[in-house]
Amino acid sequence: MSNSSAPLRIVGIGGTTKAGSSTEKALLACLGAAEQLGVEIEVISGAKLAALPLYSPEETLRTPEQQRFVESVRDADGLILATPAYHAGMSGLLKNAIDLLEDLRDERRPYLDGRAVGCIVTAYGWQGAGTTLTSVRTIVHALRGWPTPLGVTLNTAIPLFDDQGRCTDERVQVQFEMLAAQVVEFARRFRA
Repeated sequence: MSNSSAPLRIVGIGGTTKAGSSTEKALLACLGAAEQLGVEIEVISGAKLAALPLYSPEETLRTPEQQRFVESVRDADGLILATPAYHAGMSGLLKNAIDLLEDLRDERRPYLDGRAVGCIVTAYGWQGAGTTLTSVRTIVHALRGWPTPLGVTLNTAIPLFDDQGRCTDERVQVQFEMLAAQVVEFARRFRA
């Protein structure tokens, strides 16, 4: 668990194999809003997730990338997960990373226990986003995490970001700020 005098650490996990994807931009916008609230942030992008070998429960040796990933989550006060909706489910990149959290099962804070988790889902259309959000929240809950009341779903068929990755839709930006505020507030309460 984090030192009570250290700044809160919020870890954002997600994206796709495509650098600068809408999912990655959404994650960065939400983490930026969290950083404005005075917390430290860490980004574990899709490119970093792609470097994680496929999770295998019988394999106990971990690569340095896997060890760093588990350590980042272990030390996090809160998390923000972002995934595209692929056939009404989360990306394989994110699912593989989440499966690796089995390494935290015997910790004092097992899995995601005592951590607020914000969830963001992007989809090219609305249909898959809601189903995927429900799935991600269910997995967070199964891992003893606390999904925030607000989950953000985005229809990426509508342009939402400019070339620099800034959100151009004021309503969506407000959602990122609300989600970040919920993760930070719950993290503060859990730490207290």
